[in-house]
Amino acid sequence: MSGRFGPVSAPAAARDSPAPGLASPAPAPMLVPQSGPGTFTVATAGVNATRAGRAYRVEVEDGTGIDPDEAAAQISAILNDARGWSRGGVVFRQVADDSATLVIRIASPDTADAICAAGGLATHGELNCRVRQTVAVNLRRWQLGSPEFDGPPEEYRALIINHEVGHWLGYGHRDCPGPGKPAPVMMQQINGLHGCLSNAWPYAPDGTFYDGPPVP
Repeated sequence: MSGRFGPVSAPAAARDSPAPGLASPAPAPMLVPQSGPGTFTVATAGVNATRAGRAYRVEVEDGTGIDPDEAAAQISAILNDARGWSRGGVVFRQVADDSATLVIRIASPDTADAICAAGGLATHGELNCRVRQTVAVNLRRWQLGSPEFDGPPEEYRALIINHEVGHWLGYGHRDCPGPGKPAPVMMQQINGLHGCLSNAWPYAPDGTFYDGPPVP
């Protein structure tokens, strides 16, 4: 397996204090590589070979600046959150071998597009997808979130994982159930909320499943 890389970092901003009367410079935007080599490093931290449950593997494209083990820890927290699919009785188990029936890959936009295109999906360098047992997470969405989502990128990561894993579990797309209501996690929220509120989780804290009308 190839070596791991450190976290993505933006160019360093000037550290000197601004001159009196001048505003501080805006933070430099995070740089997200458009393409990568198409090779992946498998996360090994957090692997549990004995626990029962649905086996999944986390992989990160080399050169993206994402540490695979750190990403796997975030994904594990999402999958096992009390508001996540585990609330419905699904048990997940991280592995690092071919026993995985679900493979979550964080990839550069070009590589994610190629994975999605193999399943007949056009993602235009912007979207995530699920093709058979593979979830392709677009690096741009993982790092920057979505302008349609009212929350930080960390929360949007939960929406990515919960939405695409929901497809893997057999759930189809849903629409907004009504103005002011939480958007179902299976709603394509990146395309607009249509009156709903941003939501990254399948279940409410009280166990209510966030649902909506099926999309034809």
